[in-house]
Amino acid sequence: MIELVIDARKKDLGGFEVGRILPFHSRRMVGPFIFLDHMGPAEFAPGSEAINVRPHPHIGLSTLTYLFEGEIMHRDSLGYTQAIRPGEVNWMTAGKGITHSERTDPLKKAQGGPMNGMQAWIALPDEAEEIDPSFQHYGEDALPAYENGGLFARLVAGEAYGAKANVKTSSPLFYVHWELKEGVRTAPPPGKGAGGMSERALYVAKGQIEVGDRTFHEGQMIVLQPHAEPTVKSLTDATVMALGGEPIGQRLIWWNFVASSQARLDQAKADWKAGRMKLPDEDDLEFIPLPEDAAVTTRSEPLPPKPEPTHPV
Repeated sequence: MIELVIDARKKDLGGFEVGRILPFHSRRMVGPFIFLDHMGPAEFAPGSEAINVRPHPHIGLSTLTYLFEGEIMHRDSLGYTQAIRPGEVNWMTAGKGITHSERTDPLKKAQGGPMNGMQAWIALPDEAEEIDPSFQHYGEDALPAYENGGLFARLVAGEAYGAKANVKTSSPLFYVHWELKEGVRTAPPPGKGAGGMSERALYVAKGQIEVGDRTFHEGQMIVLQPHAEPTVKSLTDATVMALGGEPIGQRLIWWNFVASSQARLDQAKADWKAGRMKLPDEDDLEFIPLPEDAAVTTRSEPLPPKPEPTHPV
């Protein structure tokens, strides 16, 4: 039932540590999901820098930010300023190009507090790679939820279990947040053989679960076989993200850029280096420079094992 297990790798993003799950050397994507970070869990002391990601660019993808705890302030080059809180979604589509920053509000910095959440990048299909950039914020009421017998489930994006989230996506996918009490049994959306999605995975954000006869713990992603229909049992109280979708074809990823051609990546590099990408109006005094040493472009299909390149948020 299980194709691969991926352990999150710790990455320091300037004083804040994340668990980097995708891309992985032998599994670059799950459906259109090309990047997945677990942000935290962390507890920021009062007066600390907390989240402080300076303006940076994206092309060819949508970012999906979803929190379990804490708050992040988003500002982008389209003029949007939007705080995201637990149970909400910030969905930003870069298309032909956008810049944004992600920071902790000064008042929240002064207070300190927890941070725990997920950031995913969803690669855009060929016909949407160069669309105009856009940003949408979705509250809890836009995300279908279900609770019964120790299981809480929220459909963060896409379609699953006969429900559809209001989040506007560009290709078939699902992204589900489970909160499981100890001993609860559930199942991911169906796989390819049952009329579901071709590629699926489970990420354990907290606790322990059992899939088949194997046990998995916090920080592990379980990539499922296309036709597998496993039962998932929580061995402790657990938080799990179920995700998947249909493949969209090979994609290249370099730094914050995703594209189907090297030429498009090179153009994005040149545009950012030359200052041709607009900064957010309310956050334009600094930015993350092009990382000249990030010379490795990684591909979306499996590659032989090698050290992971750096992919700043």
